[in-house]
Amino acid sequence: MAKRLGGRERRHLRIRKKIKGTPERPRLVVFRSNRHVYAQIVDDVGGRTIVGACGSSKQVAERIKQDKERFAESRAVGEIVAKRAIEKGVKKVVFDRAGYRYHGRIKALADAAREAGLEF
Repeated sequence: MAKRLGGRERRHLRIRKKIKGTPERPRLVVFRSNRHVYAQIVDDVGGRTIVGACGSSKQVAERIKQDKERFAESRAVGEIVAKRAIEKGVKKVVFDRAGYRYHGRIKALADAAREAGLEF
């Protein structure tokens, strides 16, 4: 019997049919929970995660400690994942929004990653 999926999971599967991460251009995938935002850069051909960052890490907490802005955590995660990717030699990525609408925290993360030097 087939598993029932929610709307976001169905959208994510539909997006993943079209988006593949390669060694030259890996996939930047985001996950948004109620509390935090997570991002990782994945090479789907090799089946490995190159870099990752999450909103619950100490590095992000130190950056946003005094910032009362609404999307500060998402921006910090975007900057951190972009800097770590550039250190590993990844400059171009494919953005996988994982079924989420491209606005709010997802858009803030993507914009911060672009500003930090990643090309989508």
